[in-house]
Amino acid sequence: MSLLTVDFLESIFKKEKETSLFGKWIRFNDINALLKKHEGVFKVSQIGTSEQERPIYQLKIGTGKKKILLWSQMHGNESTGTKALFDLFNCFLNSSANEITSILKECTLVFIPMLNPDGAEVYTRVNSNKIDLNRDAVDRKAKESQLLRSVLEAFHPQFCFNLHDQRTIFNVENTKNPATISFLAPSEEETRALTAGRKATMNVIIAMSKVLQKVIPNCIGRYTDEFYPRATGDNFQKLGYNTILIESGHYPEDYVREVSRKYTFFAIFQGLFYIAKTTDFSSYKEYFNIPNNDKVFYDVIHRFPTSKNDVAYQYQDEIIDDVLVSKLIKIEERSLKGKFGHNEIVFVGDLY
Repeated sequence: MSLLTVDFLESIFKKEKETSLFGKWIRFNDINALLKKHEGVFKVSQIGTSEQERPIYQLKIGTGKKKILLWSQMHGNESTGTKALFDLFNCFLNSSANEITSILKECTLVFIPMLNPDGAEVYTRVNSNKIDLNRDAVDRKAKESQLLRSVLEAFHPQFCFNLHDQRTIFNVENTKNPATISFLAPSEEETRALTAGRKATMNVIIAMSKVLQKVIPNCIGRYTDEFYPRATGDNFQKLGYNTILIESGHYPEDYVREVSRKYTFFAIFQGLFYIAKTTDFSSYKEYFNIPNNDKVFYDVIHRFPTSKNDVAYQYQDEIIDDVLVSKLIKIEERSLKGKFGHNEIVFVGDLY
C-alpha cells in the first residue's frame, strides 16, 4: 500500500501552510488574491457565479489519466477543507518532491475550493436562497448545484472528494475521543449494497485512515452510511463517480479548526498520492475496522454531584458587527451520565 510518511507530511505542511487563511470564517475575498497567486501553475478559471453573482472558480492541474474532482464549502460555514486545499495548492506551487510529481504525472485534478460563496459570506450552511446544496443533488434548484453537476459531467472523474466539517458532538465509538476526522463511502441506495464503486471508495479511505492513525490514533471515525436520496455524495456514487466524504471534526481545544485543518490536509494528500500510485482498488474489508461515529459530547457540561441534573451547553456561532462570535447556549438539563464535555466544571454544594 502506497502510504506517505508522517515525517514528510508534517514537514511539507509546516513549510507550505497558507498562513493568510485562519479560523472558521473564510469568505470569497479571503481566497480571491490567493487564486491569482496560483495562476502560474494551475489553470484557474471562473466557471460560474452564485445566486448573488459571486464568482465561483476552479483550479486545474496535472496531466494524468486518473481524474479527481475535489470541492469544499458547499456548506458556507464549513471551511476547514478550504484551508487544507490552499495548503495543498502551495505544495504544487513550491515543491518538487517526488510525491508531488507522482500525483501530477498520474492524475488530472480539478478543485472547486468554494462552491457556496454566498453562504460563506454570511457564515451559513445554506446558500442565499436557503437551499442546502448537499440536499439538492436531485432537484438542483440552486445555481451552485447545477454548476457542480455540470463540472462533474464534463470532467467525468474517477474519484471525487467532498469536503465538510462535522460538529463537536461526535466521538469515536466506544471511546472518549473526539472524531477529529471521519470518512464515508456513501451508499448508492437504501440497501447500502457494496458495489464496485463503493469498494473502490473504501479502498482509498483505508489508506487515508492508516496514515492518520499514526498521528491521532483512535480519533478517526466512520460516518453513517445511511442512504440520503437527495444528498450529493450518495447521488454521485450512484452515477458511478466514486465519492469520498471527509468530515473535519474537533480536536481538543481546537475550536478554530487549525489542528483538524492539518489532518484534513494529511488525508487529502494521502488520498491523492494513493490514487496516483494504485491500480487495484478492490480491497475494502478493512474499511469496516474504522469505528463508527457516535454522539456523546457537549462543548461544556456543568456537573452537580448532589443533584439529579447536570447542564449541557453548546457553542453557537453567529456574525456580530462583522466578527464571528461563539456563544455558549444551554441545550438541556438532565442526568448526563454517559455523556462528556470537551470542558467540564464540577460544582460542589451551593456553588454555581
